[in-house]
Parts: sequence; structure tokens; C-alpha cells
Amino acid sequence: MKTGIVDVGGGLRGIYGAGVFDYCMDKKITFDYCIGVSAGSANIASFLAGQRKRNFAFYFEYPFRRKYMSLHNFIRKGSYIDLDYVYGALSNENGENPLNYQGLITNPAEMKVVASEAVSGKIKYFEKTDLSQNNYGILKASSSIPVVCKPYLIEDTLYFDGALGDPVPIRRAFSDGCDKVVVILTKPRDVIRSPGKDEKLARLLRHQYPEAAKNLALRAKRYNESVLLTKKLEAQGKAVIIAPDNIEGADTLTKNKAVLHQLYQKGYRDAEKIEEFLNVQKYDSFVI
Repeated sequence: MKTGIVDVGGGLRGIYGAGVFDYCMDKKITFDYCIGVSAGSANIASFLAGQRKRNFAFYFEYPFRRKYMSLHNFIRKGSYIDLDYVYGALSNENGENPLNYQGLITNPAEMKVVASEAVSGKIKYFEKTDLSQNNYGILKASSSIPVVCKPYLIEDTLYFDGALGDPVPIRRAFSDGCDKVVVILTKPRDVIRSPGKDEKLARLLRHQYPEAAKNLALRAKRYNESVLLTKKLEAQGKAVIIAPDNIEGADTLTKNKAVLHQLYQKGYRDAEKIEEFLNVQKYDSFVI
């Protein structure tokens, strides 16, 4: 049986997923396949590298630094979040909190990172082989929130956040051969996302990146459809949703330490459901 996990990210709400993965490390729960979107890709990288509590600092400590996210960054560099600082200065081998690249690359689990091409709008699924020591560009690409950040350049192609094309990549996980999939959401499971905010941002993006703007305007619809599909698979024992019961008002760029810590603790506690789910051996074949 091939087990998979999906982490949808969600900016600093991704600390919830960090709690889920720390529980998995504590309980020695592993997966054959891991796919992440935006901040979810960073959570997966540290998980596969075996670095418990590493991601916690990237949500709870570093975002309060001007170098990480600030209006100063936006004015100087055109991006509110300095992804080169996050996945470069902090994460490189000589950085303050280096990613264990060798641990990540030698982990037998498959890794996929979702990004969206800024010009064509096509979805890109990067793999572990697209990483190299001190070159974590695919994590930057997946985390480039449109309007908040400039698109990130990899080999002559500009990329935005993976959530524009595939916000909850449950279909991809099953098409890649998974039999059972854990899906980490950073909003309550029954929240229906409204397109209102995305449509406003899409209008700002439309002139320079029209295809990316179309994807952004459709993000809520795609998210809602994918969560509905996941619930159907959950009812069949083929998936399980791990999601907070309440996000305490947190949004993508929340800087409230009490809320962030609470979300981390919720993720850690809610991950207990994963053990029961993976211990259930009975499942049927199906087609999506």
C-alpha cells in the first residue's frame, strides 16, 4: 500500500501543518509520497529531512524580522516576503537554520512541490531531483504569493504560488499511485472559500500576468471542489482530512504569536487521527 500526504500550506497558518509533521516524527509515522503547496512544500522538506521543530521557527520567530516579511522588503525588492532570505540565507548549509539536504535527498519518499507558471498559467509539479544543495528555488517558486511577491524565476520560467493551479492536489496524489492519502488543510474542513478576495487581487495581476490572474480568480472554486472530493474519498476510507476546528482569526500573514502557537498545538493534537487511519488496512480500488 502506497501512503501519501498533502499539505496545502496557507502562509503562516502553515504552522498547523508543522505541528502535524512534528507529531508524525515523534511517532515515527512515514509516508511513501509527499506533495506540498506553498508553505506546505517547506513543511514537507523539513519533515523528509528529519528536522523536528525546524519549521516552527519559520512561522513563530523569523516572520517577525524585517528581512523576512515587511513593507520595507516590498518597497526595496517588490516582494513583501523575501523568499531568498527564507530559503537562502536562513536555509543554506551555512545559514542560521540549515535544511538537512542530505537527509532530504536520501529519504526514500517521493516529494512533489506544486507551482504555477506565471505566464502560461500551467501547473508545474517539481520533484526532489529539482533541488540541490543551497538551491531551494522550487520552494521559493511554490511560495510566491501573487501581488504580495514577484514571481520567482527558475530556468527562464517565472512561477507563482502552487495554489493558483492546484490548491489541494488530492487528484495528483492518487494519479501518482497513492492508495491512502492524508490531507492537511489550514482552514476548518467545512469552510467554503469565497472568491471575493482572490478576484480583487486577480484584477491587480491581470495586466501583467493574465493567465495567472485567471487561475487566481478560480482558486476558491478549485479549492472547494478538491475538498469536496477529499470528503467523498474520506467516506470510503481512502483519505483523511486533518484540519483545525478553528483558526482563531488567523490569515495568510498573521503575526500573532498566541494564535500561531495555538495552531501549532492543534496540528500536533489533530495528527493523532493519522495513526488510526493508516492502521486500517481494508480499502477498495477506485477511479477518480
